[in-house]
Amino acid sequence: MAHDLTQNRPGTAIALRLISIFLFMVMAALIKSASQTVPPVQAVFFRSFFAFPIILLWLWQQHDLRTGLIPQNLMGHVWRGLFGTTAMVLTFGGLGLLPLPEVTAIGYATPMFTVLFAALFLGERIRLFRLSAVALGLVGVMIVMAPRLSLDSNSVTTLATLGALMVLAASILRALVQIHVRRLVQTEHTAAIVFYFSLTASCLSLMTYPLGEWTGWAPLDWVMPGWKVAGLMIAAGLVGGVAQILVTTSLRFGAASTLAPFDYSSMIFASLIGWIVFGELPTSAIITGAALVIAGGVLIIWRERQLGLDRSKAKASIPPQGSPG
Repeated sequence: MAHDLTQNRPGTAIALRLISIFLFMVMAALIKSASQTVPPVQAVFFRSFFAFPIILLWLWQQHDLRTGLIPQNLMGHVWRGLFGTTAMVLTFGGLGLLPLPEVTAIGYATPMFTVLFAALFLGERIRLFRLSAVALGLVGVMIVMAPRLSLDSNSVTTLATLGALMVLAASILRALVQIHVRRLVQTEHTAAIVFYFSLTASCLSLMTYPLGEWTGWAPLDWVMPGWKVAGLMIAAGLVGGVAQILVTTSLRFGAASTLAPFDYSSMIFASLIGWIVFGELPTSAIITGAALVIAGGVLIIWRERQLGLDRSKAKASIPPQGSPG
């Protein structure tokens, strides 16, 4: 049973969006806290598996469970899950190596790559205005990453550079996910996209367990966490599931183009949580670069609204920009 995504209750929509973004940042902090103990693929499993019951309950309450269980394009969901899960692994890896505000700022590159990929894979025309906005955003990303692109042989510097490159690669993959979802929504209900992503992310991450046992390779080698770390990861899954539901629900009460600019509030939440929990403060490079990326992103959102490219249904199944998924 499909629900109206365009009820005119902007106050409710904005409130739900802001709460969801805050919860995504809380989830990121929980993952970051556990990242020194567990590998990223194991964190992805906990984030996906423990979000799954909440999403199932929500789909049942919305009378969308049957819709979510009947895909029209099963392989499409598998590919979406593969891209999305890989992006999540890379982001969680980056969270263990970089400050939370920096991961958030680099994540804002996703809309820029989405515009470029839409031209490459969907044949969308990009005129000078949107191309200039993309260039502005990418300059901002490079400013954020510049301090990490050092040839210093110091191990800490090298790990930070690796973290920045991982988060950038995750942003590129999330852009591919958005392009893929734009195709999926032509035949699939949003409920099916949400359901099957949670399912495939849980299965794909779980498949790395025997591989890690066999190879002993640290990024894939699962560990037996203590109660505290296990609690952090279970909480991350539960919080992430609630956040995903609130993102989708917000689009029942407001258009995606209206809500998208509020996604950038994630930098405020990331900075506050990073400062309070981890003692991290955004550097001048992060602030300057994030400001340029946000400016480019807002210009793209404004231009897409002018062109009537809202795509509310597709965006309902994708976390806000800058969130760790």
